[in-house]
Amino acid sequence: MRANLFSSVLNSILSIVSLVLVVWLLSAFLSWALSPTWSGTSVNNCRELSGGGHVACWGVIRERWVQLLFGFYPPEEYWRPMLAFALLFVAVTPVLFSMISRRMNWVMLCVVLGVTALYLGGLAGSIAGLALLALGAAIAYKALSTDKDARAAEIAEGAKRLPNPLIFTAIFPFLTPWLLWGGSLWLPIAAALGFVLAFYAYRYLAAVLGSLSGLILSVIVALVWWLFMAVPFGNAIGGIIPLDLVQVASRDFGGFMLSLTIGVVAIGCSLPIGIVLALGRQSDLFIVKTLCVGFIEFIRGVPLITLLFVASTLLNIFLPPGTNFDIILRVLIMVTLFASAYMAEVIRGGLAALPRGQYEAADALGLDYWKAQRLIIMPQALKISIPGIVSTFIGVFKDTTLVSIIGLLDPLGLSNSIRADANWIGLIWELYGFIALLFFVFCFSMSRYSMYLERRLRTDHR
Repeated sequence: MRANLFSSVLNSILSIVSLVLVVWLLSAFLSWALSPTWSGTSVNNCRELSGGGHVACWGVIRERWVQLLFGFYPPEEYWRPMLAFALLFVAVTPVLFSMISRRMNWVMLCVVLGVTALYLGGLAGSIAGLALLALGAAIAYKALSTDKDARAAEIAEGAKRLPNPLIFTAIFPFLTPWLLWGGSLWLPIAAALGFVLAFYAYRYLAAVLGSLSGLILSVIVALVWWLFMAVPFGNAIGGIIPLDLVQVASRDFGGFMLSLTIGVVAIGCSLPIGIVLALGRQSDLFIVKTLCVGFIEFIRGVPLITLLFVASTLLNIFLPPGTNFDIILRVLIMVTLFASAYMAEVIRGGLAALPRGQYEAADALGLDYWKAQRLIIMPQALKISIPGIVSTFIGVFKDTTLVSIIGLLDPLGLSNSIRADANWIGLIWELYGFIALLFFVFCFSMSRYSMYLERRLRTDHR
């Protein structure tokens, strides 16, 4: 303190003035925030509870917090977005946290599904829930019942017998739309079969025609399946074995659930697309490079709000009459493309930061282009780009609030409708503060994970 705060007369004066200012601001904020108005039913009622002082009216949060989280989603179906969020955590755990063993990943999945089955109730739900919880307890007990050395050996041996948890990570993107929007489970399964067909088509065609031709033809196979065969296949199987949930219209989506859905999809899809665009921009093929450069520069030169207006209004003009293109799907596509263009430039910066010797080393080992990128180049480029990648993720997640401009009821859009209620007219800071707290929790978590990942991937000698 003597060296940094009171080292001179000027520093001492500035330190004292700063301390007084901080105390004054904190006292003013705490006297406003720490108010006994949680039970308030209106602005006038809050003033009565507080004795007429200028304090926060937290009754609006107590009364409307569910709406701020779920929008107008049917209350009896709240378990579906909550289950989707819990499964999201289970799906990303094996990707983001290497210290969590394969056994614990399956334990988390069993617990989440077991608790959900018990919540749904009924004889079948109770039996399934208890069975899943018992299975999770058995797996956890098996991993924790022996001493440390024996447990490590047993966990390693058990990990070989248990399926890879990345299997569920691959299933999750097809399971989530069914949980959120409902309908038949066979339609997401039919969409997943398109990727399976493309994979096996590539394995066969690449061996016969070469990698590039095989890749192009496998993509065509998947597109033909999705455009002409997936829906009839799903409807046909659904007519025989119905696995349906109550359908929820996109207009009922809202609140923080909508922002989280758009943000997660944009973040999850923009990274692989950005990698492809960054590699395409550095390609020696003129057409590929031109297309990638044109896409990146066009998207980065247009505000996101313009793309959202295109998604909400102009896109229907270019579609055949009678086409029903879901508004949330249109927003997801536009936000993902917007984030992909910025992600491509971040990753291109990581690629440019690698020394030329890394590319030469890959050539010296006899690796082809894709193996060199997968094993040597891209892991180092992504490690260098971690701060920029996470910064782009945070920016995209916060930009999801712009969808209120096109009529989607995200938390900001809902706050405007809540303030239009006669009971809550004039409330601003309470609603915006609650929304800011929600976004801060997620953005700060992403920032801290970025710092953890940087420390874990550091390879310098200390």
